[in-house]
Parts: sequence; C-alpha cells; structure tokens
Amino acid sequence: MSVDVAVHEHHGFEPFAMADPFPIYAELRREEPVMFDERIGYYVVTRYDDIKATFANWEQFSSENAQAPVRPAGEPAKRIMTEGGFTAYSGLSARVPPEHTRIRDVATKAFTPRRYKVLEPLIRENVDRLIDRMLADGAPADIVASLAWDVPTITILTLLGVPIDMIPQVKEWAGSRAAMTWGDLSDEDQIPHAINLVEYWNYCQQLVSEAKANPGDDLVGDMVRLQAEGNEINDHEIASFLYSLLFAGHETTTTLISNALRVLLAHPEQYRQLGEDNSVIPAAIDEVLRFSPSIVAWRRKAVIDTEIGGVPIPAGSNVLLVMGSANRDESVFAEPDLFDIARKNARSHLSFGFGIHYCLGNLLAKLQVRVVLEEITAKIPDLALVPGQEIAFGDNLSFRAPTAVAVTWGEGGRS
Repeated sequence: MSVDVAVHEHHGFEPFAMADPFPIYAELRREEPVMFDERIGYYVVTRYDDIKATFANWEQFSSENAQAPVRPAGEPAKRIMTEGGFTAYSGLSARVPPEHTRIRDVATKAFTPRRYKVLEPLIRENVDRLIDRMLADGAPADIVASLAWDVPTITILTLLGVPIDMIPQVKEWAGSRAAMTWGDLSDEDQIPHAINLVEYWNYCQQLVSEAKANPGDDLVGDMVRLQAEGNEINDHEIASFLYSLLFAGHETTTTLISNALRVLLAHPEQYRQLGEDNSVIPAAIDEVLRFSPSIVAWRRKAVIDTEIGGVPIPAGSNVLLVMGSANRDESVFAEPDLFDIARKNARSHLSFGFGIHYCLGNLLAKLQVRVVLEEITAKIPDLALVPGQEIAFGDNLSFRAPTAVAVTWGEGGRS
C-alpha cells in the first residue's frame, strides 16, 4: 500500500509517544482507520470492529510477531545474547495453534482460580502494610513506588515460589524486556538490557531445574507435576512460560493499579463512590481498563493476502491493533472520552485482547486491583492527586505506564 506522507503526515500519530494519544486515535478512526506507517513498518488499525475481528481471525492473522523486537537487536546485543545462551521464546502470546493450544491447556490446568484465590489474604495483607507504610512516611507520596510497584510483584513471585527479595532484580529484568521488545533503542543502549535478558532467562531455566528436583506448592511445581503426569510440555516451554509470566504477571498490573488510582482521583466524586459502596469496584475496574488500559496496542502478522476494514493487507505484513483506540470507539461506547464507572458496557473493552489469546491472568489482575481499591478507599478516603503535576508516561509502542503519580491526603488517612 503506498502512502503519501505529505498528505496525511500520519495524522499526528507517533507510535512511541504515550502522553495523550487518544485525540490522535480519534482522528485515525475518522480519517484513516487502517493506515500504513512506514516508520515502523506496520498497518495501524484503530476501529473496534476491525480490531476485534482481527484478534478473532487467528488463522489469517498470526500472533507470531507479538514478542518480536520492534527494533531488531543490533550486533553487540545479538552477540551478548547468543554467547549467553539466550533462547527464550514466548510463553503463549506469540505462539500459534496447535503449539499454543497444547501449551495453554497445560498452563490453564496450573494457573487455576484456586491457585491464585488462596493468595487473596496475602494480597490484602501486603496492600494494608504498604498503605500503612505510606501513611507513616507522610504526604506527599508516589502511588507507583509506594504501592503499585510491590503489590503485583509480591503476588507473582509468591505464585511462582520466588523469594520476595528478588523484587528489585525482577523489576529490572522486566524493564529490560519491555525496552528491548517494545522500545526504540540504539545499538549501544541495547547492551545493558541484553545482559539483563541473559540473566533473566537463565534464572527462569534455574526455576524449572529446581522444581524438577524438588517441586514445591507453587505454579512452577504444578507445571512440573503436570509434565510428569504425561501432559505434553517440555522444560524449555515451561521456562519460556515463566519468562513471560515474570514480566506480564506484574508489570501490567502495576500499571493498572497506577492508572486506576490516577484516573479515579482525577474524578474524586467517583473515587468517593467506591468507598461508600465497594460493590461498584468491579465495574470501576472495567471502566479504567477501557478508559486507560495498561496495554494500548498489540501486534499480529498477516499469513495470507487478506484485508482489514476493506484495506488490502499483503501476506507477511505486520499489523498494530490499537486497543486503546478501540476502547474509545464512538460506535461502541457512548461519550467515549467520558470516564464513568456506571457505564453499562465497559466490560466490552478489548484491553485483555480477544479470542484464543485472551489474557490468561485477567482474573488475578482484577483481584489485586479490587483489593487495592477496597483498602485504600477505606483507609484514605481523602486521597487526592497533588495539584498541578504533569504525569509522564514512558515511551513505548504497546504499554502506557505512568512513571510516577504523586498523591496527598489530610487527616483522613488512618491505619
């Protein structure tokens, strides 16, 4: 597809800029809902129906590029990773049937509601402890560093049987994975991240080896036991699943907690509603996911000559599905730029994807955000954003994560 850059100038779309992409998404939906962006080599898709249909059509639109680096590794990074034995592959999101079906079947047997619901008391205990520490330290505070950073990381490490003192290391590895896969780094800037990814992958392999020698009462032990019982999954696939989970299992939930509090506190009357009636919290979480998702875009590859929204898509083409735009599509959501926790169809958002790759951990993510909102609205009913702050978001193709959210409170906070 030929593109006259001088005519549309990409409608202001900057693929890595996350400060406030929503007005540009709206223009793309109106003017060019399927646009080829030669700067990144992707067809950018922004309408709800087109995105949902593409997710659903896994036969024509493969997930094989979901974890591919947006900017391929340079020679220095390649050398570091090759010499370090880095062979990690996607746990699930970049795999295709029948391999995806086989591995997801085993993962689903291990990643059960029973396995993570037993964690709810621990999650609540950690949330309470972190809120109390924040109150003791005094206002103002950064809700990302004080609360959102640790809660899901402690949860996922406990789920996997990883020591809690690994939090700083796991977060560093996760940051490197995000930068290498979805960032736009120079060859030189990739080097420290490549070193981290080698360490990260070796640790995932170590977890599998230790579980095979002495399986514990955790997710890794469950997967090793399922393997021993004849379920078809090999050690490399288990390690790759852990490689994915040790990233996706906390990074996106850290962002969801941060965004939930950021958006709710920007609408203080709705934040107060949660404290007055906890039963509205699940609906509020879905509205946050619609209005300000952790992941705003995901990738697919056309495996045959096909089309999206009437636009021809040649075989081999990369496709960027902008869920952050779909979630504000006027044809699906009335007054889409209005944040409303009473919105009836908020659950129709596409923030967890759609189809065979629908997020396996969505219930665990929602559980943790629910506990956070229950506890913080009770303990700090007068929590408020620090006035005048400009909240920054890291540059990234797919993730819209605030780097800090400054909050304050009066005498209402109580432990």
